[in-house]
Amino acid sequence: MPKRAQPFLIRASIRPDAEFNSSVYPFNIPSVREIGDIDFHPNVTFLVGENGSGKSTVLEAVAVALGFGSEGGTRNVQFRTADSISRLHEVLRLARGTPKPTDGYFFRAESFFNVATYMDDVGYLGGYGGKSLHARSHGESFMAVLLDKFKGNGIYLLDEPEAALSPSRQLAALSAIHQLVEDSSQFVIATHSPILLAYPNARIIQFDGTGIREVGYEDTEHFVVTRDFMNNYARRLEQLLEDDDE
Repeated sequence: MPKRAQPFLIRASIRPDAEFNSSVYPFNIPSVREIGDIDFHPNVTFLVGENGSGKSTVLEAVAVALGFGSEGGTRNVQFRTADSISRLHEVLRLARGTPKPTDGYFFRAESFFNVATYMDDVGYLGGYGGKSLHARSHGESFMAVLLDKFKGNGIYLLDEPEAALSPSRQLAALSAIHQLVEDSSQFVIATHSPILLAYPNARIIQFDGTGIREVGYEDTEHFVVTRDFMNNYARRLEQLLEDDDE
């Protein structure tokens, strides 16, 4: 497995002199308030946790602090359709390596439709295979980004990319991610996908009510619950769907 001598993105932490109200979003989220230091793997770092645990909020803050727009795209894509960005990026301190990446992208599943519309409006489709992203399925659009837009030697931030992908496409995405890692790229991915999480030697950061901590792949809820269900699906369905009155 290749490894960069130094990652593009080394560490994220809240500035020690930062002032914030711990009862106001996003600092009322335990994993954000107790963030400490997040040390990023030179190749792939995953952020995992329940909905609302703060992983996407932290990824957004890292992206904005790196110069990306809050809705995604390259650093050149700067627009905002809603004023919903948190102020976490204002108090975030990033440690970066050298040299700088020559490519980068922030993919956010929930706002990718807006990025696709922006690309149509400005007429820039060359980097996406020459075809409107709206003329493809959600999964095809993401794969066009991954295969056509990402050029390597880059920093790529992905927020729940599996939302667009079938299981077989998730496997294809794993292969594409690996090729980009071999081409000196670094990924930070917020995900619920046990398939993507299986990428070897990745760092997995768990977000929960106590803060953040590093966990192993087979210790993630995603792996444990998926394995248990697949091995015992008939019994689990019976338990989930049984009539409470019986």
